[in-house]
Amino acid sequence: MSNSGPPDEPALFRDVFPYGAVARTIFDGRLETPAPAAHPYIADSTFRDGQQAAPPYRVEAVVALFDLLHRLGGASGLIRTSEFFLYTERDRHAAEKCLERGYEHPRVVPWIRANERDLALVTGMGFTEACILLSVSDYHIHLKLGTDRARYRDDVLALTEQTLAAGIAPRLHLEDITRADIPYCVGLVQDLAGLAAQGGRPLVVRLCDTLGLGVPYPGATLPRSVPRLVRAFIEDAGIPGENLEFHGHNDLHKAFVNTVTAWLYGAAGASGTLLGFGERTGNAPVEALCLEHVSLTSRDDDCDLSAIPEIARIFEQQLGLTVPGNYPLAGSDVSTTAAGIHAHGLARHPETYAAWDAGALLNRPTRVTLTDRSGLAGVAMWINDRFNLEGAAMVDKTHPGVAAMQQAVVEAYGEGGRGRLTDEELVHITRVALPELFRPPETPAPQGD
Repeated sequence: MSNSGPPDEPALFRDVFPYGAVARTIFDGRLETPAPAAHPYIADSTFRDGQQAAPPYRVEAVVALFDLLHRLGGASGLIRTSEFFLYTERDRHAAEKCLERGYEHPRVVPWIRANERDLALVTGMGFTEACILLSVSDYHIHLKLGTDRARYRDDVLALTEQTLAAGIAPRLHLEDITRADIPYCVGLVQDLAGLAAQGGRPLVVRLCDTLGLGVPYPGATLPRSVPRLVRAFIEDAGIPGENLEFHGHNDLHKAFVNTVTAWLYGAAGASGTLLGFGERTGNAPVEALCLEHVSLTSRDDDCDLSAIPEIARIFEQQLGLTVPGNYPLAGSDVSTTAAGIHAHGLARHPETYAAWDAGALLNRPTRVTLTDRSGLAGVAMWINDRFNLEGAAMVDKTHPGVAAMQQAVVEAYGEGGRGRLTDEELVHITRVALPELFRPPETPAPQGD
């Protein structure tokens, strides 16, 4: 694979990205060695990339989600920043309201395009840092912008000088890095880092896998290999790992694994959005990154995972977005089983078919729902859970009413094609099969003197 073509010819890597076919993954027999970031953090993009995927978020919902970001991982500093548009009055009002919360983390950081008009929005609101989009692949430089690398470099350097002169620390987002000519990008970043050093400001660089074409394989070649991208910008461009971020997209189901891979190879910043909502197929879910951080570091106190169901509730009730019931961590059914063998195991010991105590960690206790495959143990477990039966009052799977209820459930599903039985329907079936559960408790006869 050729990385660089003549300066006036765009490098489109047609051997890797044949437009009429699936992108190719090429290996060269060399492996990168993991070198995990010493102090990993999360950079939230819910109110920027997430906003691009849905109708405008109401200001009240933005503030509520910002509060939950703080609770989820901001209080510990794990969720370090949260990006905001400034283009509309509503955008600016939301940013101002979140600034009023006074949280140290996540910090409100504006996101702009690389032009003077957008820069004026940042200075007008008194921000001291900004995320700035830089399109770095020849697909963008040549085909979209209609310029060449030399002129684009000059324009970017000029805007960066203006940014630094305005007292703003630049956070440069390298768009479409996984289709870019990496030697060109490394040289550009070196020039920009030199300017930032002269201005006494740190330079934060984000590697943006805009189309989700990155791969987590350490033996794959550039520009697709996330491990090699990270190492190139640390070792060749000289950007310290603590100032390097990765932003993935989920077009090829790799946003989360690519983002965690960037952590493992030295990029401290992991960008994502709540519930993965983002442009097209979305981004790495922030809540999943929080969970992975705890798994990798054993720092349980860095996150309050019980905020996750509340985040899902706001997305559904205030933003009108749908969170699938089986969506990991956040869905309403993530701790629900319908399989009879699983229910039987859970009834004997909860750890048999539960990865963790979801009741304690997510405020989502393990429960059972019933289908025609649930079995007697599943029916008994559902009854005991639904009617809060404990001790001697619990119903065993050998109870004849359990068999009657199971048969009624099987018949209700019939030939298939219907949705899951509702709670009301199951309660009605229970009333017929086990009427004793619905009888009022006997009142003891009054005793005479």
